[in-house]
Amino acid sequence: MKRLTNVLLIVLGTLPTLLFSFIAQAADGGGKEVSDLNLRRGVTEISGQVYDLHMLMFFICVAIAVVVFGVMFTSMYLHRKSRGVKPAHFHENVKVEIAWTVVPFLILVFMAIPAARTLIAMEDTSEPDMTVLVTGSQWKWHYKYMDGDVEYYSLLATQQEQITNRFAKSENYLLEVDRPLVIPTGQKVRFLITSEDVIHSWWVPDFAVKKDANPGFINEAWTKVEEPGVYRGQCAELCGKDHGYMPVVVIAKEPAEFNAWMTEQEEARRRAKEEEQRLLAMNMSMDELMAEGKRVYNSACAACHMPSGEGLPGVFPALKGSPMVLEDQLAHIDIVLNGKAGTAMQAFGKMLSLKEVAAVVTYERNAWGNNTGDIVQPKDVNAVVQGE
Repeated sequence: MKRLTNVLLIVLGTLPTLLFSFIAQAADGGGKEVSDLNLRRGVTEISGQVYDLHMLMFFICVAIAVVVFGVMFTSMYLHRKSRGVKPAHFHENVKVEIAWTVVPFLILVFMAIPAARTLIAMEDTSEPDMTVLVTGSQWKWHYKYMDGDVEYYSLLATQQEQITNRFAKSENYLLEVDRPLVIPTGQKVRFLITSEDVIHSWWVPDFAVKKDANPGFINEAWTKVEEPGVYRGQCAELCGKDHGYMPVVVIAKEPAEFNAWMTEQEEARRRAKEEEQRLLAMNMSMDELMAEGKRVYNSACAACHMPSGEGLPGVFPALKGSPMVLEDQLAHIDIVLNGKAGTAMQAFGKMLSLKEVAAVVTYERNAWGNNTGDIVQPKDVNAVVQGE
C-alpha cells in the first residue's frame, strides 16, 4: 500500500506542472519558444482551428483521466483491506452498464461536432485565388503556378560540408532550399499535390497542411496566410534514401511584391528560352561546359554517384570508368534526360536546361580520368529531345 501511495503522490505532483505548461501554451498561442512541448498554433485561420481543437480534446481527456483515476484511487484508498472493508459480491448492474455506455457516447458526439467542422473547413478548396501544382520527385519538389507561366524545382540548399560535419550546422540545417515556393498573403492558395515516382508527403506545420503526394493521384489542400514570412516544412513520408533531404520552404509576400516577383520570374523564363535558342546556333567551349557541368553535377548528381564519380557499390553505379559514359554518348544523354525505369535514376529533362544537360554529360565524360575528349553541345541534347 505504501508503494501505491508513493506512485499516487508522484502522479498527482507532476500533473499540475504538466497542466500549467499546456495552459500557458494555450494562452500564449503556441509560439516557437514553447512549441517543443505542444502542437504549434500556426499562422493561418485553419491552423488556429486545429490548435484549438487539439487543446479542447486534450482537456477533455485530462478531465476524463482525473475523474476515472480519482474514483479508482479513492476507492482503493477508502476500501482497502487494512481498514477491514469486506469485498462486495455482485454481477450485473443495469444502471451502471447503461451509464458507461451512454456517457462515452455523448462525450464522443460532443467531440465529433467541432472535429467535423474543422475537417470540413480544411477540405474546402473551392473558390481559390490561385492554384499551385506541387509534385514530389526523389528527392525534391516541383512547383508549377497554374495561373502563370512559372514552374521550377526546389532542392535542398544545405551544404554537403554541413551534412558531413566538416562545417558547423546552420540555423535552418536541412530546412533550406535554393528556390522556395512563393505565395501572396491574404489570398486563398489551392495546392494540387501529386508525385511522379513514390509516395511523398508535403507538410508545412504553420499552415496545418500535410497531404500525401501519390503517383497517379491528385490530392488537394489550401492555405490563406495573412502575415508575410518564411515558413518551413519537409517531406513527412519515408520516400527513400534522401527522404531527410527533401525540405519545404514557403515565402509569403504582400500581393504587390508577389506580383512583381511573378513578373520577374516570367521574364526570366522567357529570357532562358531565348538563350537556349541562341545556344542551339552556337558551340560552347570545353572549359565553359566543364565549369557548368561540375556545378550541375555537384547539385544534382553527387548525392547518389558521389563527388568522385565512384557511386555506391550495389546501390548507385559508378560513372568513373562506366562503359556507357566512355562509349555510348546518345545513351548517356538519353538516361540523363529520361531516367531509367525501375531504378532510382530519375529524369532530369524537365529539371535541367539544354545547356545544363550538355554541360553535365560533357563533365561526366571527361572528369575523374574518363578523358574521352567528347564535347556535347546543347544542339546535341535538343536532337535527342526531338528524337532526331
